[in-house]
Amino acid sequence: MSVVAVHAEAVSDAPAERVFEVLTDWRRHGEWMPFTRAEGGDKVGDEIRGWTGIGPVGFLDTMVITDWRDGRRVAVRHTGRVVRGEAWFMVVPEGSGSRIVWAERVDLPLGPLGRAGWIVAGPVVKAFMTLGLRRLAVLSRA
Repeated sequence: MSVVAVHAEAVSDAPAERVFEVLTDWRRHGEWMPFTRAEGGDKVGDEIRGWTGIGPVGFLDTMVITDWRDGRRVAVRHTGRVVRGEAWFMVVPEGSGSRIVWAERVDLPLGPLGRAGWIVAGPVVKAFMTLGLRRLAVLSRA
């Protein structure tokens, strides 16, 4: 199995605590991340269940929270059938606002086919992550 890494960043005018509050309100996830919805807990060991797709076409992404630093960082381990690996979000105060960082380490399935597919999928995944964080930055200002 191959492991790939991808990350995205955005800057928000909102304070880090506010961005983290919106970020970890899982039921609002679909407001900023395209084609997703989620629900879950707020402490280490809690599960998060995310759905990525359009209508009935998509996949369930189950995760377990592995780190929670209130107002600053949340990390998860992807435990689903499609997405496996680790991810984390960090929100850092920057000036009067904050910087949001999202990083993923994903175990690609399907051996060489998965690696070949990542050549196309990787830039698309990064673009959607960046778009999502920019939308989160704006949503957090409200």
